[in-house]
Amino acid sequence: MIMSTLSKLKEDPELHDYLVRRVGKAHLRQRIGVETEHTADRFGQGRTFFHIENWHAAAAIITLILKITGLAGRGRSNMLDFQVRHNEWVLPHLPQVFDGFTLLQLSDLHLDALASFPDCLAENISDLEYDICVLTGDYRFLTHGPQQDAMLGLERLCRDIEQDIYAILGNHDTILMTKPIESLGIRLLLNENIQIERGDDSLWLAGIDDPHYFSADNLEKAYEGIPDAAVSLLLAHSPEIYRHAAYVGFDFLMCGHTHGGQICLPGDLALTYNSSAPRFTGAGAWSYDLMQGYTSVGTGSSVVPARFNCPPEITLHHLRGG
Repeated sequence: MIMSTLSKLKEDPELHDYLVRRVGKAHLRQRIGVETEHTADRFGQGRTFFHIENWHAAAAIITLILKITGLAGRGRSNMLDFQVRHNEWVLPHLPQVFDGFTLLQLSDLHLDALASFPDCLAENISDLEYDICVLTGDYRFLTHGPQQDAMLGLERLCRDIEQDIYAILGNHDTILMTKPIESLGIRLLLNENIQIERGDDSLWLAGIDDPHYFSADNLEKAYEGIPDAAVSLLLAHSPEIYRHAAYVGFDFLMCGHTHGGQICLPGDLALTYNSSAPRFTGAGAWSYDLMQGYTSVGTGSSVVPARFNCPPEITLHHLRGG
């Protein structure tokens, strides 16, 4: 079955060669293999045992409950009630020229959940000030199937993002999205890093492929070439690699995936974060060892287009020298 999928990919030699150049043969085979054999597994694949996003009955049940209780409309309107959150991170060895450097983080966009979502989000970010934008995965609403609407939504969003955009893939994203995403001028970081320079100083931004479902992350490769004394920022779709990322030596991890629970009890009490990581990493700011971290509660919504007691967020991270 894996070879059948690869054969289909090789029917487009240009795309196949593009992906081999971007991620290498082994990574491509791993990704395509999981996508082929475990596309909609509800149990056992990846770092958690149960995957609610692959259980269509769950979406149908939740949708029915929201309709019966008359909360479906409110849940949808909550999806568009974006909250802009500011976070300051003190990094003692941050070069002075980067003091105040700001990153706009958008996570778990699921751009095809609602037709109005990309336009509404674009309006909410159009007046924000930041130096670069980072996208921490999940562009498609479903975990498999068509991707065209999600890519059209991403194209719409890019028209209102004036700064450089860096991104990673999540558990809702196929490796075949690589070329259409990068054709929009977005730089995908697939177990690799880039150097951001200002004058004679620099910081490093790294990104890994999805660690949650595809287990396609490679922290060693992502860190390769980064000087130990340099400031290093890591993009990961989920916080589940927090411990190893800290041990490798990253200073700051930005991630998402958990949606902050998405449908929470009053008091922002999440029933589940759909993650094998400890609950302290489930939402907002946290730290482990010498590494600081932030888990976005998500900009979009998954499973059902609704949010309760957990508004979607647009995050601005401000770096400060110690």
